[in-house]
Parts: sequence; C-alpha cells; structure tokens
Amino acid sequence: MNDLLITNGRLVTWQAENEIIENGALLLKDGLIADMGSSATLIEKYPEVAQLDARNQLVMPGNICAHTHFYGAFARGMGIPGPAPKDFPDILERLWWRLDRALLDIDVEYSALVCLVDAIKHGTTTLIDHHASPNAINNSLDQVAEAVIQSGLRAALCYEVTDRNGAYGAQAGIDENIRFLHSLKERGNPMLAGTFGLHASLSISDETLHACADAAKDLDTGFHIHVAEHESDEYDSLYKYGVRVVDRLADAGILGPKSIVAHAIHIDAAEKELLAQTGTWVTHQPRSNMNNAVGAADIEGMMRLGIPVCLGNDGFSNNMWAEWKAAYLYHKAAHRDPRRGNGMDIVQMAINNNAALAGIFWPEVPIGKLSVGAAADVIFVDYHATTPLSAGNLPWHIIFGFEADLVTTTIAGGKILMKDRELLTLNEAEITARSRELAAEVWQRFDKFSE
Repeated sequence: MNDLLITNGRLVTWQAENEIIENGALLLKDGLIADMGSSATLIEKYPEVAQLDARNQLVMPGNICAHTHFYGAFARGMGIPGPAPKDFPDILERLWWRLDRALLDIDVEYSALVCLVDAIKHGTTTLIDHHASPNAINNSLDQVAEAVIQSGLRAALCYEVTDRNGAYGAQAGIDENIRFLHSLKERGNPMLAGTFGLHASLSISDETLHACADAAKDLDTGFHIHVAEHESDEYDSLYKYGVRVVDRLADAGILGPKSIVAHAIHIDAAEKELLAQTGTWVTHQPRSNMNNAVGAADIEGMMRLGIPVCLGNDGFSNNMWAEWKAAYLYHKAAHRDPRRGNGMDIVQMAINNNAALAGIFWPEVPIGKLSVGAAADVIFVDYHATTPLSAGNLPWHIIFGFEADLVTTTIAGGKILMKDRELLTLNEAEITARSRELAAEVWQRFDKFSE
C-alpha cells in the first residue's frame, strides 16, 4: 500500500478533547495514520510522498454504523400487499420475514454491494451488519464478506439464528456463524471481523438459545441480537419463560462486554441494570424506530447508568448524519421537551461509543479519531460554514448544516475508495443496473410468499 500525505485540511480529530486543526496534514502509511501536524511541516518532512490536497475541506474520521442490515436493500419502494401493517409484529410477518426468504445467493451479494456503495458515498467506513437469508444460509456471510473486500470498507458480520424457519434453519444459522468466525483467521483480512448473530428472544427457543451459547464458548466472541424492539418481545418471554427478555439472555450467557443488543426500547429498570452490570452494548436506531412506530428508547437513562449506547441505522441509508438528526429531533418530539436528545449525547453515541464498540472488533487499532497510530479511515467534507465553527459547536453544525452530498472523498484502511465523488473500488452503474434486475425477481418471489 502506497504512502499518502493529505494536505491543506481542517482536521477534526474527535479525540477525547476534540479539536479542529487548521491547515493540517495527515501521513497515511500501512493502513494507519503515521504522522499528523501542519501542512507546511509534513510537506517538508515527507517531500517524496504522494500528496492529496484536501482544499480546505473538513478532514474527519470515517463514520461508524453500529447496527445495520445489508439484506434489506431491495425493500426500497416495495409495496406490501393488503392493508397497511398495523404494528411491528405485522411488519415483521408481512415484510421482513418474507423478504429475507426471497433472497438467493446472488441477491445477498448485490444487497450488500448496494449498501456499500451508499456507505462510501456517505463517508461511513465501518459497519456492523446483521444478516438473514433463510433460503441461502450456507456461505452467505462469505457473499457479504467478498462484497466488503471489494469495496475496501471495514465491516463486522454475523448471521441471525432463529427458529422461525424450523430446526434445520436454526442449526444452519448456528453453523454459518461458527464457519465464518473460524474462516476469519484463515482470511487474515484486517478490514473484516465477526460476531455471533441471533434474531430476537421471541423467535428463539431455549434449546436453540443454549445451543448458540455452547457453540460460542470457544470462539472468543459475543452476540448481536435484537432486544425489546416492540412490547411483543417482552410479552413472549414472560408468557413462555416467566422472565423478561434481558433476564432470559443473561441467564443463558448471551450478554457481556462483547455482545450487542439492538433497540432495547421496552426494557424495564432492572433490565437496564443487568445490561450495565454485564457491560453489554446497546444500539439506537431512531429512523427505524419512528418508521415502525415502536417507541423511543431511554437513551439518556441508559447512558446515565453507564450503558454504552451506540448509533446504528437498522438498514436505512448509510448517511449517519441523518441518524444524528433523527436522534436529536425524535426524543424532543417523543417527550415534548426540547432539552432531550442533547447534541453532546448524540456525539457520545455516534462518535465516542461507536468508536469504542469498533474497538471490540478491531482491538489492535483505534478507530473513529484522527491521531497517530489510529486507523486511516478518513473522509473529506465540503462544508464551509456561514457562521463561526469550532470544536465546541461542531455537533450542531452537523445536525443543522451537514447534508448527505457533502462527502467528497472516502478513505478506509489507507485506501482511497472515492475521490472527488468518483467511486474507485465499486462500479456504481453496474451494481445499480444488476440490482434493479435482481430486485424485480426478489419482489416476484416476495409476492408469492404473500399469497
């Protein structure tokens, strides 16, 4: 990998004490930030290194998405036959659990590619994905991984284990997680990581839950599972097992400092304490929560307890700044209190906690900040504020000023993936044309499942 010297940038460090370094420069070497300082100093220090002029744009760490679903890419614009779904369980039954069954191997690959194009264009360089394709389980994570490798982005992958497709499907999901986690060592690709995926308590029997816990014992991994996204998850657990969801997962050994629970909207105070005690990560997806009308998670209460709450998108666009805006506004509206969803709380989730979560998967290299030794995951943002901009008020510039088309250059692991809005690793036109063909066929199979 060739060395690269980024010059003439306004460096947003997102270090513990965030600062904006005017006319700054970064030396990228072997996938890391090897040096940083003023442009004049580094140009003189490294005269032979190829330069990339940031032209006074903001130079920032790439965005991180803590929870997404590449497999949902083909749902955009798709109609659900019959009356509008009345609640989230209805949405699961009539949309997502039919869409994932309609996916074939090629659809898994192109769903991922569509999302990865979107991520590069929006400056999201690290993604934690949660995959499902019940009729194409075996080697499905390889399909996703190959797309990630082609893109040049950084991603942690898993397959969601569930009993809703029978005992064979559940075991196949377990096997796919095990196989992929073992394969990571053979691949030796520093941009890929993995965890053990589970769908949700309401679709996993005790037998399957314990089988997953047993299978993961020797894999040095945590779990990635949806928790209490809707009240039905809690009602199901109470009715079938006599305990609430988080208690059930804790009893089975699913929680812990390497495990992620998505949503956690309808958990009670004792469940929050369990999440805090076990060091489990929580991800918040406000756009999805609004779309599914499932409620607003107690993000402030959880963070006050010490729970590391992160920000994901649940398969919405990989414009993470849109997720910032949604989180900032949603909690104000939900509580009718303009003090809720404070900008610094959004930063805590999207920057600090997301970076710390990425560190679980890539412990050898700091991600999500500009500092010597950190990952060379860098984006250029063509934002020139019409009002004063400082490290202190940057969060509000992002919330009220940043738009999706401001990212001009995306770099991950020291490799340029997009330069001046031109994608270099993925052929967007080919991917778009092929995915349009494949999506039409997926929609036809979806309609048959709906009959």
